[in-house]
Amino acid sequence: MNPTQGMLVPSERIAHSILLLRGQKVLLDADLAALYGVTTKALNQAVKRNESRFPEDFVFQLTKEEKTEVVTNCDHLRRLKFSPHLPRAFTEHGALMLANVLNSERAAQTSVKIVRVFIRLRRMLAANAELARKRGALEGKYDAQVKQVFDAIRRLMTPPTGPVR
Repeated sequence: MNPTQGMLVPSERIAHSILLLRGQKVLLDADLAALYGVTTKALNQAVKRNESRFPEDFVFQLTKEEKTEVVTNCDHLRRLKFSPHLPRAFTEHGALMLANVLNSERAAQTSVKIVRVFIRLRRMLAANAELARKRGALEGKYDAQVKQVFDAIRRLMTPPTGPVR
């Protein structure tokens, strides 16, 4: 067994850490630091040393309002409440680039898991979209009584507003 394998984080923890901000699925610097086994400070220093590898579509800094929202809505981010720094949010590509910059075996293995979680989320969203399309086609075929059932299903399928955990 590889010694770093026991230190890897379960996929469920990664999925739980993914947030929806500015219409994108992202991981915050504090969560990525924990996943990659480094401090948030070390992670952000690595990003600063390699700024050219992190364009706007790979990473962005949260606003004060966004920080307040994620701290309020995500229990695991309570520790950020009193931090004077605004967190960085990394897209899937930013998280992968970060693994290359950190250049450790743990980062490489963890980045593979992170990419797989993002792929799983995309597949789930695609399946949900396909289900919605099929529901719409069926809905047109049935009367008002069945329409009530479809309305209830539609409400259940509506994604929540705010950050996704």
